[in-house]
Amino acid sequence: MFATSVQRFVYRRVLKPIFFRQDPEDTHDRVLAVGKLLGRSAATRAVTSWALSYHHPALVQNVLGMRMENPVGLTAGFDKNAELTDILPAVGFGFAEVGSITGEPCPGNPRPRLWRLPKTGGLVVWYGLKNDGCEAVATRLRGKRFAFPVGISVAKTNSPDTTDVEKGIADYAKAFAAFHDIGDYITVNISCPNAFGGEPFAVPDRLKRLLTVLDKIPMEKPVFLKVAVDISPAELDALVRVADVHHVQGFVLSNLTKRRDRPEIHPEEIRGLDKGGVSGRPVRAASNALIAHLYRTAGQRYLIIGSGGVFSAEDAYEKIRAGATLVQLATGMIFQGPQLIGEINKGLVALLQKDGYANIAQAVGAAHSP
Repeated sequence: MFATSVQRFVYRRVLKPIFFRQDPEDTHDRVLAVGKLLGRSAATRAVTSWALSYHHPALVQNVLGMRMENPVGLTAGFDKNAELTDILPAVGFGFAEVGSITGEPCPGNPRPRLWRLPKTGGLVVWYGLKNDGCEAVATRLRGKRFAFPVGISVAKTNSPDTTDVEKGIADYAKAFAAFHDIGDYITVNISCPNAFGGEPFAVPDRLKRLLTVLDKIPMEKPVFLKVAVDISPAELDALVRVADVHHVQGFVLSNLTKRRDRPEIHPEEIRGLDKGGVSGRPVRAASNALIAHLYRTAGQRYLIIGSGGVFSAEDAYEKIRAGATLVQLATGMIFQGPQLIGEINKGLVALLQKDGYANIAQAVGAAHSP
């Protein structure tokens, strides 16, 4: 990994101040455009990899048939329309989850719909599932060869037309079926806090109805559920009991928080921002608690992907030791820079060596060892 300290300095002292003076969504769109451009050429991908990525055999795992070069992935919500899959492996990610993608094209909620919380280390996100829809994204990806595992996150179209339970299930099913032969795993996002009708399938009876329909769609790859961070352990247990009798292999823990009273949030930053969910550091502790609970109660049955508040190798390692086989991030990269992925992977190797582990898999759930 080339001159990490220089990259960190350039991003945090030069680029970040420029980016953070601009509208967050405009900045995000420009980053997407640059990422797409860099991904088109083998030469630019090679230079990006040389500059940013870090590889070590201790980080390699076989996860449900997927070879992961490292456990750090991009969370859903950043690459909404699957436009960055060529460049993300070169940035250093071990996998990526694109979307969430819905049954129908969705313009999302009206702008502004993204705000930064610099003191808090988070974002307020009110995009409302903006994406091109499953047909367009599936057409873009079909036949494409990915350099790393790609997960597809699907959700219900953000529209009054899908608030009826049966229509909502049909919308999920359309998106789910569109990617039956695309990508390496699929995540059913039942926890978007920014859509019409709230989170109707985050309760056991409706989740059972949804999964009963999805089970009938041929899907020869792992299926995960992404749940909200604000649920209690008992509520998570209830969802797990439903998953136990359906085609579900794992959980993504977790989505954004809607709570404004979390101690990590600086009240003056979020005053007046009543819409949307909060990402980043305010999610970290709550996500870790859900990860630890699920690992203790059902860790032998389900793969856990930990998402929320990963800003360092120590943050990622804490989730892994709590029970996550893989971790995801996006907000940490926005605040720290793209070199963060390589920094985390290099830091994970040092932490593994310090604790005497030969492979990252040995650290999964280690916090619960006697």
